Amino acid sequence: MPAVRMLQHVVGQLLLGPACGCRTSALPARSLGASPWQIPANANFHSASFSETDRPRVLITGGLGQLGVGLANFLRKRFGKDNVILSDIRKPPDHIFQSGPCIYSDILDYKNLREIVVNNGITWLFHYSALLSAVGEANVSLAKAVNITGLHNVLDVAVEHGLRLFVPSTIGAFGPTSPRDPTPDLCVQRPRTIYGVSKVHAELMGEYYHHRYGLDFRCLRYPGIISADSQPGGGTTDYAVQIFHDAVKNGKFECNLKPSTRLPMMYIDDCLRATLEVMEAPAESLSMRTYNINAMSFTPEELAQEVHKHIPEFQITYNVDSARQAIADGWPVSLDDSNARKDWKWKHDFDLPELVTTMLNFHGSDTRIAQAN
Repeated sequence: MPAVRMLQHVVGQLLLGPACGCRTSALPARSLGASPWQIPANANFHSASFSETDRPRVLITGGLGQLGVGLANFLRKRFGKDNVILSDIRKPPDHIFQSGPCIYSDILDYKNLREIVVNNGITWLFHYSALLSAVGEANVSLAKAVNITGLHNVLDVAVEHGLRLFVPSTIGAFGPTSPRDPTPDLCVQRPRTIYGVSKVHAELMGEYYHHRYGLDFRCLRYPGIISADSQPGGGTTDYAVQIFHDAVKNGKFECNLKPSTRLPMMYIDDCLRATLEVMEAPAESLSMRTYNINAMSFTPEELAQEVHKHIPEFQITYNVDSARQAIADGWPVSLDDSNARKDWKWKHDFDLPELVTTMLNFHGSDTRIAQAN
């Protein structure tokens, strides 16, 4: 028995730490406790999940939001339909369900998320689940759960299974005390919405996990994203999407921001291409893990003037939403994306005229003009 106790003591000392007494880095306790495999703390995940010649196995969370479906279609053209899995807690429309793999995934259910990653051999994860700015302010408790607790689950799963992780950030991660024109990558942020606070949290947690555990974390701060084939998702910049729906359908639009409110914007094709480019960029080319990207900045008045060139009878009126206006007044006027352009050769394709022409062509403005005439 004394021998057994002595052996237990020796084993216990070995488990507590190395003989030298040096402090070792450990993975998050949940990851170690949940997995039979303990990943070395100094593991390099930049190429651990797949060779560069292989196609990644992709999971998109929050896939039925404004960007998820477009991203899935974009990545499926590159990596194959069956290699990109769209997930959400909602039932997808038939045309999305038929377009490629779609599954149920609740990011607040850690076990469910982990099973999906393991069962499908996921190597890249795009985490799009979030409550946006205006919606988040209306339901702060839910925003904290989805935007913060959900992020923690994703980070832990990504570390445990050596994933390359993309988490989008936003102009909403900046605040009234940030430099506004242009806003650099590194500056005071201090946002005043739960959406912005949660995105700053995501940026810092992702960078912490990268430096502490070797997680291959990548993040872009998106401007307002304008897409033709999706509905607005509750964000402050959504007027720049809704205006095209209403212009073609009704010939008029009521804007909830002041006519002079200038914000950075981007067409979705540029956004999706930037997202893939930063994910494919060699790790050694990245001087940081969170980048600004920029394309154009305009006001509601300037956007309406451009729409009017295509639809002469178009009219815009203003009914300012004080809550959304307060959010917009604290956001950047333009983003300095010089680091993205230098490090991984980012370059946008769409300026305001190309954006308006593309959006109106998609929604069939030619048909409306012909009917009006």
